[in-house]
Amino acid sequence: MDIATFLGLIVGIFMVLGAIFMGGTLGPFLNIHAIMIVFGGSLASICVTYPFQEVFQAFSAMLQIFSSRKVRDAEVVDMMVRIAEISRREGLIALENIQTDNAILKKACQLIADNANPSLIRETLRIEIGSMKQRHAVGEAVFKSLAGYAPAFGLVGTLIGLVQMFSRLDDPKSLGPAMAVAITATFYGALLCNLFFLPVAGKLRSRTLNETLQLEIIFEGAKCILENNNPRLVYEKLSSFVPPKDRHYGR
Repeated sequence: MDIATFLGLIVGIFMVLGAIFMGGTLGPFLNIHAIMIVFGGSLASICVTYPFQEVFQAFSAMLQIFSSRKVRDAEVVDMMVRIAEISRREGLIALENIQTDNAILKKACQLIADNANPSLIRETLRIEIGSMKQRHAVGEAVFKSLAGYAPAFGLVGTLIGLVQMFSRLDDPKSLGPAMAVAITATFYGALLCNLFFLPVAGKLRSRTLNETLQLEIIFEGAKCILENNNPRLVYEKLSSFVPPKDRHYGR
């Protein structure tokens, strides 16, 4: 689990709820009509904008943010060094038996075991990087669009509430509920945009940059193993990708 994402969301919700309870109760902020307008309208618009498959892909990527731990660059460097150690001790062909959950790393090990040309490895990983960026770009675009739709439908809810309020000025009892729709719809739209949709889009962008760098580490490591599978030299080259404080080989 990505602790930072989970903690940030929990802290944000806690602060908003804390401010609400310090001034009263949660009841006035719960309005089914505003929820229908903002949530329903935003989801309907996103389904009009993007194919359902891309919407599903975006929400799947969002779930991965919460469920999967972010892999540190130093860990990828260490994995490539261990692979270099295995290749030097048992030969390149032994890399066919490497067990890993990282499909890209598994493919790189297979290419190394086949003694592939570095240009082939580069082209393969370039395609992988492009495909990964495209998948992440779809998710980022979906949540950025939701961040625009939510406040807009909050405004729609506000207008609906105002129309209802002005059309019932002769009935003072109806003014309160109509005004509640107007205010809470704007509140829901702003809250969703700034606490959820935009942060998720930003997190997906961050993950894209992180995974792109790690694919570059895998490529450089694979090339270095093919050229000279000395684990120390592999580490010295790949350590340039990580901050000095995370460099520990040979300590």
